[in-house]
Amino acid sequence: MATIKCKDITFTNIQAILFDKNGTLENSEVYLRSLAQKAARLIDAQIPGIGEPLLMAFGVNGDTLDPAGIVAVASRRETEIAAAAYVAETGRGWFESLKIARQALDDAEKYLGTDPAPLFTGVLELLQSLSTANLKLGIVSAATTAEVNDFVAHHQLSDYIQAQIGVDNGVSKPDPRLFLQACQVLGVEPSTTLMVGDAVGDMQMARHAQAAGCIGITWIGKLDHVHGADVVINQLNQIQVVGS
Repeated sequence: MATIKCKDITFTNIQAILFDKNGTLENSEVYLRSLAQKAARLIDAQIPGIGEPLLMAFGVNGDTLDPAGIVAVASRRETEIAAAAYVAETGRGWFESLKIARQALDDAEKYLGTDPAPLFTGVLELLQSLSTANLKLGIVSAATTAEVNDFVAHHQLSDYIQAQIGVDNGVSKPDPRLFLQACQVLGVEPSTTLMVGDAVGDMQMARHAQAAGCIGITWIGKLDHVHGADVVINQLNQIQVVGS
């Protein structure tokens, strides 16, 4: 059991910490924005005029990505469905619309490559510190399980990350079952587990799972994006082990 302090908030009797991936550990903004832009262009090539409204739906405005937008927080399946809905508005059947959306996202991913985005500053140091304090660590992400596994392998985090939970064809955030699944893998109770994330869905998921607490991180200072957090930080080094 460890005591974790963030700013003026202290969490006691903590055994594990779960992290979101995109926007929390992984600086994925450039990749996700490029993915949305490429997919929108591919769909617009088939259905002229749909590209701009689709980009807005994805959460892309010029060179900025809304950290609360679809591409930033939704699962791959949810992103496909959202894109397909815009295609279906043009009069195409639902299954055709899904096929067009899925193919565009697949092609965009192939074009951009599959290497994970870089870590945010301080990620490795934090994971090392928490691991040294005998805390169990895991990732609960809206990305696919394969993407979570690739992220951990690419950045050589397997010595620290013991639970790698993604979203495939099942439940997605903020469903608490994802959090509970990670706790089961780690062999800990939710009441002794903290959640660190950059989106409202992370906070809601942890709350519904009766987690020990929720730490919201906003690298860009948007507090509303982590509404429901017990404490909001803007640097990972603000998570400190102060006792065990």
